Amino acid sequence: MCDLNSFDSLLYAWGKSSLGDFIAAKSDRGLVAFEFARRDGDAVKALQARFPGVIMTEHPTAMAATVAALGHLVDHPGEDPGIPLDMRGTEYERQVWDLLRQIPAGATTSYGAIAAKMGTPRDARDVTAAIAANTLAILIPCHRVVKKDGSLSGYRWGAKRKRELLARERSHQAFSLAS
Repeated sequence: MCDLNSFDSLLYAWGKSSLGDFIAAKSDRGLVAFEFARRDGDAVKALQARFPGVIMTEHPTAMAATVAALGHLVDHPGEDPGIPLDMRGTEYERQVWDLLRQIPAGATTSYGAIAAKMGTPRDARDVTAAIAANTLAILIPCHRVVKKDGSLSGYRWGAKRKRELLARERSHQAFSLAS
């Protein structure tokens, strides 16, 4: 559940990308959700469950620029689309998400390394739970977190997407260095 004191309505819209359909939702403060999802009622119900009591309005026109920027981001995951975020979570989750946003595009780190940076007695399982609560695909780059041995671990939106996002970032980094 999220603290909803600062807003009581969300606009949402569907988008298409090279990695599948997605749903995006924003408050008056910024983007609260960007998730790969099937275009069915389950994704909308999940948003309603995450933000209980909030009035949700599907508004493709008002969300058009945001949806277009997110679709572009899927193909260029290392770029900053300049979309304001309204990160909703516990204080611990927001701290983890802030650390994730510091991982450079094309680089990876481990759950244990994030836990160590937190400087708390919490362990990698707490970090994993915070990462799993992320509702902002790519913008909070949880795809850049891997197992200690460097192998891919789970990803809320599928291991295939995680692998592809990392490959796209690395390809973009290699191209940038060659230019």
